[in-house]
Amino acid sequence: MIPRTLFSEEHEIFRDSVRRFIAAEVMPHHDEWERAGIVPRDVWRKAGEAGLLCSEVPEAYGGLGGDFLFGAIVVEEMARAGATGPTFYLHSEIISPYLVHYGTEEQKRHWLPRMATGEVITALGMTEPSGGSDVQGIRTTAIRDGDDYVINGQKVFITAGHNADMVVMACKTDPKAGARGVSLILVETDRPGFKRGRKLEKIGCKAQDTAELFLSDLRVPVSNLLGEEGRGFYQLMQELAQERLVQAIRAVSSSEAALEWTVDYVVQRKMFGQTLADFQNTQFKLAEMKADLAAQRVFLDRCIELHLQKKLDAVDAAMLKLTTTELQGKVMDQCLQFFGGWGYMWEYPIARAFVDARLGRIGGGSVEVMKQIIARSMLPRNEGPARAG
Repeated sequence: MIPRTLFSEEHEIFRDSVRRFIAAEVMPHHDEWERAGIVPRDVWRKAGEAGLLCSEVPEAYGGLGGDFLFGAIVVEEMARAGATGPTFYLHSEIISPYLVHYGTEEQKRHWLPRMATGEVITALGMTEPSGGSDVQGIRTTAIRDGDDYVINGQKVFITAGHNADMVVMACKTDPKAGARGVSLILVETDRPGFKRGRKLEKIGCKAQDTAELFLSDLRVPVSNLLGEEGRGFYQLMQELAQERLVQAIRAVSSSEAALEWTVDYVVQRKMFGQTLADFQNTQFKLAEMKADLAAQRVFLDRCIELHLQKKLDAVDAAMLKLTTTELQGKVMDQCLQFFGGWGYMWEYPIARAFVDARLGRIGGGSVEVMKQIIARSMLPRNEGPARAG
């Protein structure tokens, strides 16, 4: 095996603590959370106490003050366990960087310490019924009225939308300016005019509370603007590389775990007087998946290294997300096939991993958008409308 050289001894000690937390606080209850369609808030507070949240946030604002690798470990271990319910990765590795990079001192001190303890749960309000990848086409507006913004619109497929205390909301502060009219605004969910719709019933990731959000004449102070007005599209694009890196980490780690479950199963499964592992077809399929995952692991770890050096660009991130999530789908499908009828039963982890994996090719930018980004980097520049990338 090609050794992984990313992690220090301190990182591995942290990994052990993450595994213990997942074993004690997550997996014994995950079935119940899937039936309920939501993760209890006290799990977030326990994660905060254990140091699992906002690891990159500076210590001055309540975080660990660590590097991205600490958060990557949490993402890896949650994915290996099949723990798709608690969206710690969204809260810590996707949303907190917006506050760290673009927040005012007052915003940082107000939100980040409570995010790190799990007292506050956050969500990202980008996708709308009219579309997700075309950020410049959003219709939610935030119109300046004196010292307030008045927000009207609708969001959909918002992960943690029911638990969230605060949403980083993408809005049009200038509806006529296209991408240059997009701004990010911090919206507290207890404000008048904020309404949550039903919990959306999904085919996978069932313990995640996914919501529709409705905003009707909702007022927030101008001080809730995150960064500069009209710079929201740029801010979203700057943070997408890390979001796609997180998606790739989840894809590879969950695929490796599925392969391990499958190996354990085929060496025990009796068939025609021998084990399923004795068949050449089984051995060849396992070998193909092992080789493909090893290649993806090396690519992923190299991209993590580049990200730590602030050198991971949008095209590399797109190639990574495209290839890892596509492979995840293939691995889950083949592994489920080896389980036969049992693989179709919800009680088996492979069944859940199979349907959970389908989101990887959609969330954080669909594979079609990834292909578009890659293709544009290869071809002569053709100016057109701005897209999420």
